[in-house]
Amino acid sequence: MSNTSVVSVIVSFAISAAAGPIVIPFLRKLKCGQTVRDDGPKTHLKKTGTPTMGGILILLSVVVTTLFSIEEYPETAPVLFLTVGFGLVGFLDDYIKVVCRRSTGLYPWQKLAGQVAVTGVFAYYLLHYTDVSLAMRLPWTQGRYLDLGIWNLPLLFFVVLGTVNGANFTDGLDGLAGSVTLIIAVFFTVVAVGSGSGIEPVTCAAVGALMGFLLFNVYPASVFMGDTGSLALGGFVAACGYMLQMPLYIAIVGSVYLIEVASVILQVVYYKCSGGKRLFRMAPLHHHFELCGWSETRIVALFTIFTAIMCLAALKGL
Repeated sequence: MSNTSVVSVIVSFAISAAAGPIVIPFLRKLKCGQTVRDDGPKTHLKKTGTPTMGGILILLSVVVTTLFSIEEYPETAPVLFLTVGFGLVGFLDDYIKVVCRRSTGLYPWQKLAGQVAVTGVFAYYLLHYTDVSLAMRLPWTQGRYLDLGIWNLPLLFFVVLGTVNGANFTDGLDGLAGSVTLIIAVFFTVVAVGSGSGIEPVTCAAVGALMGFLLFNVYPASVFMGDTGSLALGGFVAACGYMLQMPLYIAIVGSVYLIEVASVILQVVYYKCSGGKRLFRMAPLHHHFELCGWSETRIVALFTIFTAIMCLAALKGL
């Protein structure tokens, strides 16, 4: 690992850790408190009023740290753009919810339009300003690639939007989305360094930022990342996957995202097809485990360990 990578981790961690005691009281002063669903686990009621929008800490750390090396490593620009782009969409949603007091935040069509627009710019940049191919590396095939031709672009939109919303669904317990994504960021850092792709400064910045953020977000959390953080993290993972020509690997290393989304879809479909019955006690899946009596820390540990195992499997598949 280069000195730049090591410095990126340290600087990003320092920014995130140092900014926390400043940003969190400011968010509390703005009354950016989390609203907890009445139909959710009763243990979550005590979280009401905990400051949200803490994803600002992650974005601040990643952006400032990456900008120091972006001239030397221009490959980090697309990753930084998708991370910040989705972070801004999430920030608008959070701001409207907690500051403007409109419980729905952005309307669904507005949120989707923003996500599609950010993805479109990323795709255009990838195709016209980089040498990165949309051909995808196949896991466990000794370096073979799959090129779907004209279908590569629709698949890019599907993968990016699916990953971003999967990360959003995963953000439901103290430290869950941050811990899972930290492991994924370490995986992409290992691959980036090993392949010489040039995106390691931003992956290392994400590692440091998440470590610093988790100081305030592990149970019991003093701040939540909100959509500002969860959408940004989803954008980061999707961008890394494409810059490394490994979008198919996202389904492996980000399998927790996939499972969380699948649990919501299955819950809705089963509810409608069965006339009101539920497949899970509550979706996304982490809430089902909670209602089965598992503690938050146990669920976070399980999902994080599972992600680590899947990342090791993905490394084996390179």
